[in-house]
Amino acid sequence: MLERKHKSVMRQFRISPLLLLLSALSITQTAQSFQLPSFFGAKNKQPAQQDTKSSSSVQDIHAAVIVPGFLTGDEDFKPLAQSLSKRGIPTAVVPLPPWHWIPCVGGRSMRPMLERIDYAVRYVCSEMSKNPTLGGETINIPPYGYSLMDCYTDFMLNPGGALKVGGSDEVDEYPTDVEPRGDFTLPGENDNDDTEGSVRICLIGHSAGGWISRVYLSDRSYGGKVYGGTKYVHSLVTLGTPHGNAPGPAFKGIEWCNREPLPIRGLAVAGVGSPGDSSGKLTQNAYAFCDPDGTGDGSEYDGDGLTPVFSSLFMEGDDVEKITLDDVTHYPWSDAGIWGDLFAPELAEEHRKGKPWYGDDDIVDQWVEPFLTRKK
Repeated sequence: MLERKHKSVMRQFRISPLLLLLSALSITQTAQSFQLPSFFGAKNKQPAQQDTKSSSSVQDIHAAVIVPGFLTGDEDFKPLAQSLSKRGIPTAVVPLPPWHWIPCVGGRSMRPMLERIDYAVRYVCSEMSKNPTLGGETINIPPYGYSLMDCYTDFMLNPGGALKVGGSDEVDEYPTDVEPRGDFTLPGENDNDDTEGSVRICLIGHSAGGWISRVYLSDRSYGGKVYGGTKYVHSLVTLGTPHGNAPGPAFKGIEWCNREPLPIRGLAVAGVGSPGDSSGKLTQNAYAFCDPDGTGDGSEYDGDGLTPVFSSLFMEGDDVEKITLDDVTHYPWSDAGIWGDLFAPELAEEHRKGKPWYGDDDIVDQWVEPFLTRKK
């Protein structure tokens, strides 16, 4: 059988931290620490909150920002950004290498990631307000300031998680005086600038990037800061995101999100075709990790190989649509080279033989088109 011709550009021998972490699931199950709405346009429903600017002065446009999943980086999603941009949807990826996730490992606060999402979204909104006709181009976001010492300090101080850094693993009990390190000032921005733009865009969150995006959209305080991202975002698409509650500190942030409905239009996308009883130990343990009661062994579920269907579709809201895609895998496993074969051999082999993931062109059409054509 001919090997798959990969559509994404990845280094075959790059160590994937995602695979390194998830491999722990194949060793133990006791660890407790994972429409389109028109990206697109003026038909989008206004959010429930009152924006400080009048709705008539804010335009919902065809542009998007992709939020990578846990322990993945922006390079993994640039092919998807290019695919969307070619469809006339200018798209950027939140700029971050995988090691930027280190302070968040173990179910700790996602404030470090939220700062990066906010930086990317504000930049894209600013650029699109200057050139709203920009189309067919991938948007490159300038780098922000973040050093290895910043990462170390964040790792030591970032609250929550299994070790209850700061005193608790409950989101509402995080200390409010711990600020993520890094310089996230936009080029040319100063403290007197009006940060609310004249356009709103769509967020696309892969895996954990989906529920972290929900935190960004909330008007509640998270670790001492209210992001209120609906002033910049009109729609959210989640791809294989674990939205369902489950035991353990890794799900405390998800539980926090589930206390309120999604305030804007949303699309929850699930993949099916990787049964827990026949897709390898990684898949079975990942599904068990998402079990609502923490009692199942994962064999009873189906999903995309990492997130079971019920969890991917758990997002609720007044204007949320849910779709399930047949025979789609969570991540382009075989593109990780020997690391995919080592830690997810069954999933890597399926991907190598042609099983697509959410970012492949034919699959993108399936979750983009329903919203391009959706009638209110």
